[in-house]
Amino acid sequence: MPEREQLTGLVLAGGRGQRMGGADKGLLPLAGQALAAHALRRLAPQVGPCWISANRHLDDYRRLAPRVLSDRLPDQPGPLAGWLSALEQLDTPWLLAVPCDSPLLPADLAQRLGQALRPGDRLAVPVRQDGGEPRVQAAFCLMHRSLAPSLADALARDQRRVQDWLRQQNARFVPFDQPGDAEAFANANTPEELARLEALLATAPAAAQQGSDHG
Repeated sequence: MPEREQLTGLVLAGGRGQRMGGADKGLLPLAGQALAAHALRRLAPQVGPCWISANRHLDDYRRLAPRVLSDRLPDQPGPLAGWLSALEQLDTPWLLAVPCDSPLLPADLAQRLGQALRPGDRLAVPVRQDGGEPRVQAAFCLMHRSLAPSLADALARDQRRVQDWLRQQNARFVPFDQPGDAEAFANANTPEELARLEALLATAPAAAQQGSDHG
């Protein structure tokens, strides 16, 4: 299992926000703070350095994190490009990436993914079992920096489907089915989902504030 100082955290906020009317989703307000700020607070206690991946409003994001990365590829091709930009600049062996729109992400995400790694594994991803087919939480990813060439090759071939790339790399899929995990992965892709998160935060203040002293 990687130690905390071997991990760099990355909050992905570089998307187009199409289902939010094109808004820069990481900067949308939730309980008086930007969505990305909530994710940073949950992630920061689990990692060493903590960065943001963003392609717009960079000065606003620099107020939240000391380092903000942009995709080196045009047209905002998605999480793969954000991951690649981070892997190419890592000073640590491992990257733990999370989306900006999951303000209650697991406070033990790094621990549980790291403990699931087996010898030779370079990639671990959470999976939720929500009463039907397993749902891969593809935007949450613990990956080794040696995966950078594979990511670069996939993007050069215009491969943008995250789950396809994960399976090609023999990712370790880790069950996250403990009490509270369903809420932990709740996200905001639409205005309606953002409103539901606002209500969820109002009823779970302790969970929402966990880790706030470490941000």
